[in-house]
Amino acid sequence: MEKAKQKIIDYRMFWRWHFYAGLVCIPFIIILSITGPIYLFKPQIEAAIDAKYDHLAFSGAPQPAEAMVKAAITAVPGSRFKAIEVRLDVHDAARVIVVKGDDKIRLYVHPISLKILKQVPEEARFMEVIKTIHGELFAGRFGQVIVELAVCWAIIMILTGLYLWWPRDIKGIAGLLYPRLDMGKRVFWRDIHAVVGIYVSALALFLLLTGLPWTYVWGNAFKSVRALASPVPVTQAWSQGRADEKKMLKAEGTVSTDLSRLDALLDTARALNLPAPVTLSAPAKGATLWKLASDTGNRPQRVTMMIDPTMLEVISREDFADKKPLDRAVGYGIAAHEGQLFGPLNQALGVLTALGLMALCVSAVVMWWQRRPADRLGAPQRLPDEKLAPGLALIIIVLGIFLPVLGISLIVVGLLEWLVLRRIPTVRDWLGLKP
Repeated sequence: MEKAKQKIIDYRMFWRWHFYAGLVCIPFIIILSITGPIYLFKPQIEAAIDAKYDHLAFSGAPQPAEAMVKAAITAVPGSRFKAIEVRLDVHDAARVIVVKGDDKIRLYVHPISLKILKQVPEEARFMEVIKTIHGELFAGRFGQVIVELAVCWAIIMILTGLYLWWPRDIKGIAGLLYPRLDMGKRVFWRDIHAVVGIYVSALALFLLLTGLPWTYVWGNAFKSVRALASPVPVTQAWSQGRADEKKMLKAEGTVSTDLSRLDALLDTARALNLPAPVTLSAPAKGATLWKLASDTGNRPQRVTMMIDPTMLEVISREDFADKKPLDRAVGYGIAAHEGQLFGPLNQALGVLTALGLMALCVSAVVMWWQRRPADRLGAPQRLPDEKLAPGLALIIIVLGIFLPVLGISLIVVGLLEWLVLRRIPTVRDWLGLKP
């Protein structure tokens, strides 16, 4: 009897957690589910946007690359040369990246006239805007933490949803693996929520977990653990938002670059035929070697080389296989998260997962609207003598440690409920905190 009572208590507790997790997550999950699928098609979208700057019609040999870079620097007074994209077709406009202060600016230079066809800050490019919304909500560090908080509670929402879905008294698979369409609107929406949830839960958890390295709190904690695990400094192949990127640019300072060998370097880079897009970056302050890097979205195919501009020799090369196991694992996860690991199927799975998450959000709102009480929020109310089971308490502690933002939010919410919300009768009753 006691065991049956505890099962009921556990179920209602999971249900309440699921309800409140959805309350926190739904607006942000919708934003992520819109921006995420757009970013999956970054290569195709950027190629379409830049198509008018490719295969330009002209006769004769292009101007030297040095002249193109100088034209770009002149167009942005006070800037310095950062990098140039390696284009296989010399009839494409040169993509020159310069730095002014802590901002990167991309300029499209005509190969013959040296006219600036387009000038755009890197962070203002369409896909960068989508990325910023997806990761920061255009709110900087604060937005990053909010997105991380939403991701953490989305993980809770999915885990509690799986617990609520789990079959107990099985009477068939209707409502579990496919929706019942002939039992009224309430059952229909409940089944849509449950069935879609079970099919997308694994993929959604994968996307949420592989997005954590970009977050601010979890990402920086992971960076510290990663540094402790490596005896020598290792360059991280991802960043924690625009603020980190700007800090790195500012730290570089002003660097004077010898451009006399740029055409020869570009010819060497083209001959290597690395996966596009490929950038050739100027030497770092105090160095002489140029950096050639493939920035393909399929990270396991990325290559980084250091080239001597005098001898045109590759001095060092780092392939994906040369990275630490932990970095390779993150690289695979990020490539899959961005839809670039295994081609169109990867993109299709990402889109289907996003559509599934949106269906969950819509069905959750519809179910709440259909069942909402007139005088309360509609959260499952606490039962008398409700206590947290030891196993559930352990799971919460582990999740709170693994996801620090979640742990902090649980402490804040717990203190707020105990010190304030339960002591105001109208608020307590409206939130369903009264047993």
